Amino acid sequence: MYIYNVTINIDETVHEEWLTWMEIHILEVLNTGRFTSAKLTEVLVEEEMGGKTYSVQYTTNSREDLDDYYKFDADKLKGEAFKKFADKMMTFRTELKVINEFFPTVTSN
Repeated sequence: MYIYNVTINIDETVHEEWLTWMEIHILEVLNTGRFTSAKLTEVLVEEEMGGKTYSVQYTTNSREDLDDYYKFDADKLKGEAFKKFADKMMTFRTELKVINEFFPTVTSN
């Protein structure tokens, strides 16, 4: 399993508009069929540059699905954000490979 993480700092002046747009954008990314789920999270660290920071974590089952997203979908979907919010946001992307997942065990008393 892989996680494609996009971290975004968005200017306060367009924050609400961006957040509404982002919820639609995440669904568009999921509708490419390359990802199984997504989480939108707020980063709880104040940035010196101001604004609000978010992380979107898209989960995919294979490296091939992630590569296909880059090859066939990413430029078009990323381009929409840059047209709309280019001078009001900063982004960086990280790829993560899940090694193992852990869950609490339930014990009976």
